Order: sequence, then C-alpha cells, then structure tokens
Amino acid sequence: MARTRQIIALEEHYLDAEVKAHFSSLDAALPAPVLSRLEDVGQGRLADMDAAGIDVEVLSHAPPSLQRIDAESAVPLARRANDRLYETVRAHPLRFAAFAALPTADPKAAAEELERSVSRLGFKGAMIHGPSQGVFLDDKRFWPIFERAEALDVPVYLHPANPHPAVVEAYYRDYLKDYPSLLRAAWGFTVETATEAIRLVLSGLFEAYPRLQIILGHMGEGLPFYLWRITMGLARDGKGMNFRDVFCAHFHITTSGFFSHPALLSCLMEMGIDRILFSVDYPFVDNLAATKWLETLPLCAEDREKLLCGNAKRLLKL
Repeated sequence: MARTRQIIALEEHYLDAEVKAHFSSLDAALPAPVLSRLEDVGQGRLADMDAAGIDVEVLSHAPPSLQRIDAESAVPLARRANDRLYETVRAHPLRFAAFAALPTADPKAAAEELERSVSRLGFKGAMIHGPSQGVFLDDKRFWPIFERAEALDVPVYLHPANPHPAVVEAYYRDYLKDYPSLLRAAWGFTVETATEAIRLVLSGLFEAYPRLQIILGHMGEGLPFYLWRITMGLARDGKGMNFRDVFCAHFHITTSGFFSHPALLSCLMEMGIDRILFSVDYPFVDNLAATKWLETLPLCAEDREKLLCGNAKRLLKL
C-alpha cells in the first residue's frame, strides 16, 4: 500500500507498573512476548509501529485497568498512572496520544480525573474496561462520567472485560480447560461488551446526554450485524425504541483484532464509513497482520483515508 496518508491506531495497549502490581496473576496469564511489549512504550514499540507503517498509536491501559480496584486505591493510582502516560506521550508527541484510565469505583472522582486528563494533559478521551467492580456502567451512579465526557466533547472507549462469574459458571466452565480463550477474545469478551452497550442504550443515557459518543472495538462487538434483529425485537415491547438509530448516532467502532472483509462491509452498510476507525489491539494482535489486511481493503480512496486516519482525527481532534 502506497504510504500517501497517515495510519492512526486507536486500541493499542500498554501496562503501567504500579497498576500491574495490583494484579499478581498478570505475569502468569500473559505470554512473555506480549507482556514485554505491553511494558515497552519506547523504542521497541516505535520500531514495531515503523515496521508496520503505523504513524500514531492512541495508548490505553491494558485490561483490567482500574475497574477492579477499590475507590480508595484507584483514585490516587489513576492520577499517577495518567501522569506517567502523559510523560510517555510528551516524549513522542508525534507518535503517541492517550486515553485516560479512570477510577470508576468513585464515579465523581472518575469524572474529575477525566476532566484533568483531557484539559490539562491533552488526552483524547478515556477507556473503561467493562463493569466496575461487577456493576454495569448503565447504572446511574456512573452517569457523571458520561456527563463529563459529553461536556468535554471526548469519547469513552468501552473495552471488554471477563464475563460475570455467574455467567462463566453457567456458560463457559465446561470448556475452559481446553479452550481458555473462549472466555475472552473468542466469545466471552464479545457477549459481555455487547450486552453492556445494549444496556447503555436501553438505560436512557443517550437521551440524557445527546452528544455523548462511545467507541466499541472488534467491529462493534458484533452489534452492527445484529442491529436489524435487535431493533425489530425491541419494537415488540411498544416503547418507541429504535435501537439502530440510537446506536448509529452514538457509537463508533474500530477494527481492533478483527481483520475481515465481510465483517467490515457489513459494518459499513449498517453504520457508514464515518463511524469506523482503524485499530490493531496491539500487542495482543500483531501490527503487521493489521496493516497487511489494509492493503487489500475493497474501499475507494476517500473511504480508505477515513478509515485509516480521517475519522480518528475528527473524533479525537488529533
């Protein structure tokens, strides 16, 4: 692919050492090469970006981030972690931007940290990793975070997390020994995150905050494919809910870890190219796999540029 335009990647993770210390199991759970790349926000990461032709990464903390940490610990930890991420971006301002990590266990403090991160550190929004200590984000206790995001005109990236323990027991336990990824990228992540997104729509959040924008990775966690079916099914309840219209007005999706022409074209037909953005899901997915896929996209030049960088520049004000 001729390098005539920028490539901006939106769901690219790193690991803060102090946050990592709260999760002793991460070392065992992550393959050594992935762990090493998560911890590298310097020359190794830049070399991987250069090899794949990626110009800019929007850095975000790897899961589970702060969503499983109690409020007393998470509030000061978020500030320190975001300050360190700011220094990383400041060292390479043409190559990195950032999403804030938020201490969602204290929603008011999380809203304040979002404002500080955007207004003072120049961050482009926030990433939240699924439910906060087991509570879905549609709960009104979390609405101050979304209210602040709307006021700041920045998106919230809703990232997957492990399913609720009761769901794991009922739906996945029988196969986890042989197929542990079923709980995560193969299926569990998708179902959990799509369910959370549906709950946000049903909660009335977007009626309360009509300019709020949410980002979903992994081709929208399957929801674009199901928009017609969900909308038709909910219409039977007589509530006047047009799920598709609300979803397409308030959600953007990315290609993170999902490099499929049929999936992309389905999303494009449902949502339009202006709401689809390029992402890799580095280092859980290889940069080269993503940019090699870009070389074969069945898109016109204008739509290709929107996907690679134009939509990201507009949404994140890069």
